[in-house]
Amino acid sequence: MEKGRNVTLKHLLIKEKRYIGLQFNTDKVIHALVKELPNVRWSDAFNMAYVINSEQNLNKIFSIFSGVAWVNCNYFFDNKPIHDNNEPMDITWFRKRDVPEHFRHCPTSYLDKLQLKKYANNTVKSYIHAFETFINYFYSKALIQINENDVRNYILKLIQDNKSDSYINIAINSIKFYYESVLGMPNRFYQIERPRKEKKLPKVLSKEEIISIINHTNNIKHRCIVSLLYSSGLRRSELLQLKLKDINSKRMVIRVEHAKGNKDRYTVLNQSVLNDMRTYFKLYKPKTYLFESPISDHQYSSSSVLQIVVNAAKNAGIRERVTPHMLRHSFATHLLESGTDIRYIQLLLGHSSTKTTEIYTHVATNSFTDIKDLLS
Repeated sequence: MEKGRNVTLKHLLIKEKRYIGLQFNTDKVIHALVKELPNVRWSDAFNMAYVINSEQNLNKIFSIFSGVAWVNCNYFFDNKPIHDNNEPMDITWFRKRDVPEHFRHCPTSYLDKLQLKKYANNTVKSYIHAFETFINYFYSKALIQINENDVRNYILKLIQDNKSDSYINIAINSIKFYYESVLGMPNRFYQIERPRKEKKLPKVLSKEEIISIINHTNNIKHRCIVSLLYSSGLRRSELLQLKLKDINSKRMVIRVEHAKGNKDRYTVLNQSVLNDMRTYFKLYKPKTYLFESPISDHQYSSSSVLQIVVNAAKNAGIRERVTPHMLRHSFATHLLESGTDIRYIQLLLGHSSTKTTEIYTHVATNSFTDIKDLLS
């Protein structure tokens, strides 16, 4: 086999029929072998040869190119691993919600695949809402008839409607999930362009502002929620999933299970926060989750946590809108400013790489302390 000689298989959908696309560089040998495939044709639109998608043709491709060229199937077969997520998928909201008449629902096969892949509940909601918005935009068109140009025009509409890059990326992911994972056509829309990722710096509060926010909470429960978000660098979803067993007062650590990326980690437990939590426990007596709904034993709601932070910040006289994630950003930045090794901060935050954590070096004030004042 000559080095560098390869053929890449792609999924194509032409006039509602599924084909195997063969993408390759100009090569006389490969070109001659491609011609041996039954009823092979060329697509100017996709710039590749293609044959009918069948098991016989797939076997023929492997047979013809065996020992001559490497057949790249990375774009053809769905080899993505099943998510290691033990959180049960909850779709009761999907069945109970009120939807307009003649509303196009997400296909059952879509839900089944999400459940099989063990996607997190937040991801499930985001994908379903985004995909239903998409299919209702093409209400009168069969899903199998929606082509790459339709998707591109839809994404262009989202951009024109000033939708955020995050919203657009979720929309693209939800569409690709249906055609690639549910219908089994990996990289069906491999030419769809994504928005360029914005490099926004995190918004950070001062330590004085954080303390003021904590002191302006309404009760001990709210105080513990805000204090934990900051002093342990927790995401809002991680805080809500905390159970009583996750608090280890002997080792002064908190175990965070099934965090982003389905990873477990430990983070620090502050002594003053532990003291507040003991007071909170005696008053509220939670049974399973550290913070539970006042009307049930289920975990506290995400919107309630947001409102607690927003209200406390307003009461503290902070003019800008403060979110729970700003407390996490402040935690990382303040640790960096105090001289904590960035690799340790990476572990506490649960980042896979220090490259993600390095963004805090751009907002840490100690980066500028040695710079000479040009006006002095």
